[in-house]
Amino acid sequence: MDISVSNPLLVMNKTENALPSNHNMRYILIGTSLLVLTVLTVWTSYFTVTVGVSIVIALIIATIKGSLVASFFMHLVSEKKLILIVLIITVVFFFALIFLPLSDTMDNVGNPDVY
Repeated sequence: MDISVSNPLLVMNKTENALPSNHNMRYILIGTSLLVLTVLTVWTSYFTVTVGVSIVIALIIATIKGSLVASFFMHLVSEKKLILIVLIITVVFFFALIFLPLSDTMDNVGNPDVY
C-alpha cells in the first residue's frame, strides 16, 4: 500500500540550497566588518588626543559593533516590532537609571552640607 507522497525532505533541501550562500555571505561580511572595526579601535588608541575625544571615538565604534552584533547575529533585524519596542524601552530605562543619579550628584557638588 504505497501512497505517492512527495518527499518533504527533498523539497526542503532544494529551498535550503539557495539560502545558505546568501546567509553565509552576510555573516562573512558582518564578521569582516567587526574585524575591521576592531582593528580601527586598536589603531585609534595610538592617536594623541584628549581623554574625552578618545572615549567618544571608542564609544562610537563600540556602538556600531554592538548594533551589528545585535541586529544580525542575534537576529533582531527579522524580529517582530513588539520585541524591538521592548528593547527600546529597556535601553531608555537603562540610560535613565544611569544618568538620573548622576544628575542629582552633579547638583550637589561642592555643597558641604550634603555629605
